[in-house]
Formats: sequence, structure tokens, C-alpha cells
Amino acid sequence: MESHLLEIKDLRVSYGSVHALWGVSVHVPEGSIVALVGANGAGKSTLLKTIAGINRPQQGSVLFSGKNITGLAPEAVVNAGIALVPEGRKLFTRLTVKENLELGGYTPRARPFMQKSLEQAYELFPMLQTRSKQIAGSLSGGEQQMLAIARSMMSKPTILMLDEPSLGLSPLVVKMMFELVEELNRKGMTILLVEQNVFESLEIADRGYVLQTGRTIQEGTGRELLGSAAIQKAFLGL
Repeated sequence: MESHLLEIKDLRVSYGSVHALWGVSVHVPEGSIVALVGANGAGKSTLLKTIAGINRPQQGSVLFSGKNITGLAPEAVVNAGIALVPEGRKLFTRLTVKENLELGGYTPRARPFMQKSLEQAYELFPMLQTRSKQIAGSLSGGEQQMLAIARSMMSKPTILMLDEPSLGLSPLVVKMMFELVEELNRKGMTILLVEQNVFESLEIADRGYVLQTGRTIQEGTGRELLGSAAIQKAFLGL
């Protein structure tokens, strides 16, 4: 039986009177890449924020490693082993690269491994070590995205959630970003990926879910969804 590291069951979320998610269910097997795709306003970011404890659901549950973590505070979710790289990166732009990384490793779960995690971050992103004393806000968009990912990795996550990691990046850097996601997965990281780059996302995903106005309208392997006539018409212009 396939082991689900993360299980989202019948999640309903509202912003006041506006319904953002209508009974969404998503399963993320351990060691997989799962892509959430859909247009702006589909509910993709809302789902990640709800898993991360930023939003409170009106209904449904979030199970992580078999434990119900629904409604836990964000810091408790991070300490449990779930890290979110938010849309727009949300770096501490006036702090140095190294200070941003260190802040990512201050959870009780991660603190004992701070130095080792720094070394691993620099091994994965040599550029960050070269620029460790540089102010984060002075980095390029692609470099800032690498720092945001490395900062989340400092928390020693079991699953990494990426919200639009290619947003605003040049085509060459976008290609590098997807290669990086695959590399992290090869190293054993389970990844839940939200992206508007539908083709690139589904091409690397083991499984995908298509969200539309807060509902899951289609799911399957990445290959199955890429071959779907509806997906090709709606998102790929084919």
C-alpha cells in the first residue's frame, strides 16, 4: 500500500463570506513530487497556507505522518517537519544571506543541526556561501528564490511546499528552478509544488491535481494529466 506522508481530506476554507476551497482532498506520497496546478484564484496558495497553519479550515483535516495537525499554529507545523517557501519569497531583505539562513534554523527541531544545515545549504547553493555577508535584498530574483528555498531547508523539513517558485524569473532561471526541485527530490525530499507553469510542473510530477475555483476538477499522474485533452486546451494552448 502506498504510504501517504501528507493527507488533505475534504478541506473547506473561507475568507469571510468568500469560499476559497470547497472540499479539497489531496494525497502526497512519501518521496514524491505532487503538483497543484490551475489558474489564478483557483485556491492553490490557500491550500498551502492552510496546511502551513496560516489559514484555519471550516471543515476537513490535515494529516501528516498519520497525525492530525489541523489547526496547529504555523510554528508548530514547521517544527513537525513541514516547510513552506511562500509566493514572493518573503525574505528578510535587510539582513544578510547568512542571517536569513540562520533564522530558518531556529526551530527546536532544527537548532541542534544549525551548523550542519548551513554547510548543506552552501553545498546545494555554492553562490549563497560566496555571498553569505551580502544583504539579501540586493540579490537577483533567482538568487533570492534559492535563498528562500535554502532558508526553508534549514528547518530540517520532511516535506517542502513551494508556492510559485518560478514566478517572475527569466526562462533560463525557471529551467534551473525545476531542475533544482528534481534534485531535492532525488535527495529524498517530498515536495508539494504549486505552479502556474503547468507543463513544466506536470512533466516532473509523480502526481498532479488540477484546481479550479476552489475545487479539484482532475487528478492523476503527471503524464496522465499532460495527455488530457482538457488540460491541453485549458492550460497548454493545444
